[in-house]
Parts: sequence; C-alpha cells; structure tokens
Amino acid sequence: MRSTTGPVAVGVVLAAGMGTRVGADGNKAYLPLAGRSMVSWSVRAVAETPDIDRTILVFRRGERAIAERMLADEVGSAAVELVEGGDTRHGSELNVLAHIAADIESGAVDVVLVHDAARPLAGVDLMRAAVATAREFGGAIPGLSPGDVLREAQDGSLARVNGTLARVQTPQAFRATPLLAAYRAAETEGFDGTDTSACVQRFTDVDVHVFDGAATNFKVTFPHDVEVAAHLLGGRVSEDV
Repeated sequence: MRSTTGPVAVGVVLAAGMGTRVGADGNKAYLPLAGRSMVSWSVRAVAETPDIDRTILVFRRGERAIAERMLADEVGSAAVELVEGGDTRHGSELNVLAHIAADIESGAVDVVLVHDAARPLAGVDLMRAAVATAREFGGAIPGLSPGDVLREAQDGSLARVNGTLARVQTPQAFRATPLLAAYRAAETEGFDGTDTSACVQRFTDVDVHVFDGAATNFKVTFPHDVEVAAHLLGGRVSEDV
C-alpha cells in the first residue's frame, strides 16, 4: 500500500469465465500452474503492487467458496474483496463498478485497473505502468506490435495493412469517474463491450494511451499455453527459493 494520502487505485482481477478452448473442466482460472492456481498469480501481482490500495477478485456465480479457499491457501494475508461476476465480461465489470461506485463518486478512488486471471505472467511492473499511465492520460492499455499483418484485396492478392495496429493486453487502467459514467451509459444503451477500453472509447472522450506490453504476458487460451505458462512461472518459483 502507498504511504501517501489521497485518492487510491483499485485493482480488479476477472475470474468469472469458462475454459472451453483450454480444455478445462469448468473455470480455467483455477488450473494449477507451478504449484498454485492460475488466478492466484494474477491476484498476487495486483495485491503486491505498491500503487494499488484495494484488490477485488470477481468470481463466477456459484464459486464463492472456491475463491475464498484459493485466497486463504494461496494468497496469504493480502486483503482481497470478492464480487460476484455477471454473465459476460462486461457484466462482471459493471458489477465491480457498482460495488465501488460510492467511493468513486466521493473521490476516494481515482483509478480502476482491470486484469484477466488468464494472464498470470503479468508482474508488478506492468501493473504500476498501467496505473501511472492512467493517472497521466486518463486511460492505459498495454499493447504489442502485431508484426506483419496482411489483408486480401478484391482481386485475391495480399497487401500489407497500413496504419497502426496493436495486440491489446491487460491490465487496463482508467480514471474512475469517466469509467463509471461509461458503464452506466452502456447499461442504458444495452452495450456489451469486448474489453474495458471498448466501453470507455465508445462513451467518453478519455485519452486511452497505449503503453508497452510484454511478450510473456500472453493469455492462457489453449492447452499448449498452459505448458508454457507453467514452465515460465516455475522459473519464477525457482528464483524465489
């Protein structure tokens, strides 16, 4: 926790999804990776970030007991709040914002960071960069160059895509007041965004700034990803011993 006073940042970990592509029987967030569940790596990274003062874990409906047991066994003494997720990612984010709405409106919370449980390799440095960038610009998303991207022309030929493209990751962070306003507007219109930045960009004029992501910060989606993530996280465990 920061030693300074003033508005604080809230870090959110989303773990209310399924794991069909990765081959998990149920919620992939609880797959074991290097001695602990995947979600615990993400929660610990958020909770250990000095610039984040409150940590919230969004659990899937019906899994509160599983989440509580994981926190007790694998996260230790860090204080983590629990919020039940919605039917979609957007719905889960809306539930979190409703949970902290009074603190946002009072000015007690100035930044909200949102991270996927399925990106267990994101570290404290990436969390700190997201919070600092959001405080400076209004919004922050980590991105990587997609490399060479081609499109098919009408005649069947391939041409390089011009313009700036990025592979977007999490954690994403935003100033709290416009973020809450965006999700309230989205609820009124029935909008369901693919990620946090999609909602912010649709309903606000916040400057969503792209900062450097990390190649290791991939999303665990397919069975091979589990093996790679476990290997890399196992290296971290060895370094800590």
